[in-house]
Amino acid sequence: MKLAKDGLPTIGALALMALAFAVFFPWRWPEALLIVLCGFSLWFYRDPDRTLPEGEGVLVSPADGRVVEIEPAAHPFTGDTVKIGIFMNAFSVHVNRAPCKGIVEYLEYVPGKKIAAFAPKASEINERHYVGLRTDYGPILLVQIAGLLARRIVCRVRRGDVLSAGERYGMIKLGSKVDIYLPEGVELLVKVGDKVYAGKSSLGVVNR
Repeated sequence: MKLAKDGLPTIGALALMALAFAVFFPWRWPEALLIVLCGFSLWFYRDPDRTLPEGEGVLVSPADGRVVEIEPAAHPFTGDTVKIGIFMNAFSVHVNRAPCKGIVEYLEYVPGKKIAAFAPKASEINERHYVGLRTDYGPILLVQIAGLLARRIVCRVRRGDVLSAGERYGMIKLGSKVDIYLPEGVELLVKVGDKVYAGKSSLGVVNR
């Protein structure tokens, strides 16, 4: 099983502490607790390979989770558009992926609150990080949004980076949400309540 590299320090530290208690201390309950936490971290930071769907103009989901919003939206990078909100709970794979091939042209970090990410206002008031892609289909905006339990947003890209479809670009640690602002001319293939998987599920097809 692949692991997200952002989780390796946490996993390593928990494993070393569990080993230290096993060797040097007689108390078993801290050792057992650390082993459980290490096992949870291994599971939480899992990063499975995904197979992209076939077809021209397909936009894949940037996150694992459930579609909680599909609504009109606007942003200076995209203009008027449609936004899909995907809620990632604590049990989801938390690695985020590019929906299609594109060049990173816009980056912005916005500090904010950490209310429950599935709340309608979370996209506007929570801590978040914007990644704008210039693609063959038009501008696409990805927004990583911290949630009630999220402690850190990880974004590894810089302006000018070229991402391929399904390429990993970051993650959000613990419960969170990812919004995607779609380009014009997209035929949606999902509805509110659908479960989707990053780099695997088709959100829509660009009809051009």
